[in-house]
Amino acid sequence: MKQSDRNANITEETLAQLRERAMSALSPKRFRHVAAVEEMAARLCALYCPEEKPVLRAAALLHDITKEWSVEEHVAFLEKHGVSVALGDRLAHKTLHARTAALLIPEAFPQFNNPEIVSAVRWHTTGRAGMSLTEKLLYLADYIDLSRKFKDCVLLRRFFFGADPKRMNPAERATLLRDTLILSYDMTIAGLCADGLPVAEDTIRARNDLLVERAREEMEKG
Repeated sequence: MKQSDRNANITEETLAQLRERAMSALSPKRFRHVAAVEEMAARLCALYCPEEKPVLRAAALLHDITKEWSVEEHVAFLEKHGVSVALGDRLAHKTLHARTAALLIPEAFPQFNNPEIVSAVRWHTTGRAGMSLTEKLLYLADYIDLSRKFKDCVLLRRFFFGADPKRMNPAERATLLRDTLILSYDMTIAGLCADGLPVAEDTIRARNDLLVERAREEMEKG
């Protein structure tokens, strides 16, 4: 199936309906963040892949749909779907909502059961090696949306937009995205270590994957 065919059912009307459902399912504070991520996702898509804007906006609206569940609710839902939850997962409970939200989409939001949407939601918290462009953009949108006031989020937002990506050519823009993601992983890992929390193995792999990619490009340039 062509990408255009998969995205044909994502219209302004269906996005508005999804936004209403998200608003009713989340607290006002959480929904303000979700709406800000939708705006940032659209802004990033304009830079990197305008044709994917409907997909990323839908993914943004769904990415935190289970964020306010309790740890027990996450664990029960995951185990119901055959996903075992290790002690390390419980300690890193802030990542559980990415898994449960991705599993919930086909059941509760079948109209948006698009592989790109599901995968972007699944990996928006930890990242992973070999991320697709849409996965990277939702991950970044969630980190630097304008509702984020945390120091690391503000610094990362300044790092990205301070480079003036609008004036860059596509190759320069791709390099900026990669460097921004690497910096985000560095910040995330440092913060988790400072808090005495485990670092998801997928985050380590995501960071290493991008570092190797950058080193390979530098070697090729000589």
